Formats: sequence, structure tokens, C-alpha cells
Amino acid sequence: MGQRLPQRVRELADGPTYVTLATIRPDGSPRLTVLWVARDGDDLLLSTVRGRAKERDIARDPRVGLMFLDQHDPYSYVEIRGTAWVTEEGGRELIDQLAIKYTGEPYKWDGPDTVRVVVRVSADRIITMG
Repeated sequence: MGQRLPQRVRELADGPTYVTLATIRPDGSPRLTVLWVARDGDDLLLSTVRGRAKERDIARDPRVGLMFLDQHDPYSYVEIRGTAWVTEEGGRELIDQLAIKYTGEPYKWDGPDTVRVVVRVSADRIITMG
């Protein structure tokens, strides 16, 4: 069980804040990806496609980092270090929910054979600045 998210993180995750996801590549170097985020209680939810590099990274090593950058104050940020796991359950629903939150419309860029997955992150450590 992860840490409880502070109110500030909940507000950032509930709004249209972009996050940067850090995963660990096979050679140990970081991989960084900017993504949309949602929240389910104290878990953070991200969407990706089955087979993408970040999904393979998490399958191999579930340690991840997330950075929320407050768009209103670039010196204010939240870093979350946590553990991620991937599931197909709710994958299509999550990408539509995220697309509506960030663009105002359901997601329309996947092909008919695309398998969407949910990356669920549980926080092990939360660091706030500013």
C-alpha cells in the first residue's frame, strides 16, 4: 500500500496537469515521457498502448518516478517515486476520460487493433517543492 496523496497532489492530478513519467530502460538509464494523468483515490493513473517501451520498462522494473510541474509556478513541483503495475482492465475508458479532461473530446487517434492499458502508480515517496 502506497502513501496517501497530499491535497496539493490531488488537485494537480484532478486538473489538466501534464506529468513526466520516468521509467528504467533495460540498460539502467532513465526514459522520460510526458503524459496525461488521472487519480483513483491515492493511486495515479496513466494510459499507454500495450507493447510500448514504457509498458515494457514497467513489466521489467516497476519502479517509476512522476513529476508534476505547476503551470502557474514553474518553481513549484511535486515528485512522486513509486511502484507501477499495468492492466488492460479499463484501458479504453481511461484514455477517453483523459482525452475529455485535456482536450474536451473522446480519444480518436487509436487504430481498431490498439490495446490500451492502465498504468497504476502507488506512491512510495512524495517530495514537494515550492
